[in-house]
Amino acid sequence: MNNILISAAKLVLPGHPHNGEIVDIHIENGNITRIAKKIVSKDKKQHIIDGKGCVVSAGFFDLHTNLGEPGLETKEDIKTGTAGAAAGGYTAIVAYPNTNPPIHSRSEVSLIVNTAKGNIVDVHPIGAISKKREGKELAELYDMQSAGALAFSDGNHSVQQGGLMGRALLYAKGFGALIISFPEDESIAGGNQMNEGEVSTYLGMKGKPNLAESLMVSRDLFLAEYNEAPIHFTCISTAESVELIRRAKSKGIRVTCDVAAHNLVFTDADVVGFDSNFKVNPPLRTKKDVKALIKGLKDGTIDAIVSQHTPHEIEYKNVEFHIAKEGILGLQTVLPFLVKAGLQAEEIVYKLAIRPRQIVGKKVPTLLEGSLANLVIFSLDEKWVYSVQTNKSKSANSPVFGEELIGKVKAVINHGQLVENY
Repeated sequence: MNNILISAAKLVLPGHPHNGEIVDIHIENGNITRIAKKIVSKDKKQHIIDGKGCVVSAGFFDLHTNLGEPGLETKEDIKTGTAGAAAGGYTAIVAYPNTNPPIHSRSEVSLIVNTAKGNIVDVHPIGAISKKREGKELAELYDMQSAGALAFSDGNHSVQQGGLMGRALLYAKGFGALIISFPEDESIAGGNQMNEGEVSTYLGMKGKPNLAESLMVSRDLFLAEYNEAPIHFTCISTAESVELIRRAKSKGIRVTCDVAAHNLVFTDADVVGFDSNFKVNPPLRTKKDVKALIKGLKDGTIDAIVSQHTPHEIEYKNVEFHIAKEGILGLQTVLPFLVKAGLQAEEIVYKLAIRPRQIVGKKVPTLLEGSLANLVIFSLDEKWVYSVQTNKSKSANSPVFGEELIGKVKAVINHGQLVENY
């Protein structure tokens, strides 16, 4: 769409000359041509987006998305994954290497980059730290970065060998790359089903203790400090992890972290009904942990919020809880979850649009006159139903599927393309 007018939206972007103001924004051929309190146009062909009561900001950037491509396209492919991302307010996502084959060489990286070209949503591959994500031998990190890998992680396989993780940090540091740790000590976690605590005892299920996460956070912080290398932790979920990272930051260790949106609104008490859509990894924790996570977001210990979008076919979820696969859909529900968690517009913009880009060295869209339009328009109080009609994913494994949610993305604009949610 070549001629768009966003009317009467509140612009939220720290440092912008119109930050906090209600403005009209004119976009032509993908570029922001004018921002003013009132723009009058006589062009009858102009597409008008009513922004009254809405926020306009830089497009969201997700640091943790699981797509099925390559190899697991029945769960999700790049086309459906980016459709869900756009509906959730994202103009960029990173694709984790939880695929088959894993994204562990320049071939898979190139596949992702080339397949996603021309999309309204930018897709940045995350290369695997180890070959086949087996945690035994370093993958060709530099080769993958040259092909377009944004950072490196073994996805939902935590690197169990400390020596390998240390070498990865040291090697990546040499060419300015970021290592992302999914912190779980598998020997402590034991492949168990949910959080270890009163609820797991009540349900008679073996649980994953907080220690399984905090032990790995502690190890990797020591390794990052020893190698003087940056490290990012994804999907932290415990009060202990928040405190460890808070102390590390105060010591000057180059550490950042994120939290999955669902870990801010659900607890292990939600597992009582044995709904397998509440089965995630890391597991849903206690109210005490959720409180610590939100405090960590508020004080800056936790840098970003992610979707941890993990689609699964029905045969992997519509089964007994103990054999169901872990993970839920996330791209379209992050905003409603953050509204439910009590975050304000400024906090949402910082944790979803600004800080994620800074962590991986991407420029934050300026939304200045003359710049490319890379933005999202969203409402914090509009209601909508997450249903078969509104779901963009191939999968439907969400605990809020069929429910009315508060907080709706109205539209995203990027690369001269517009996607609206009606």
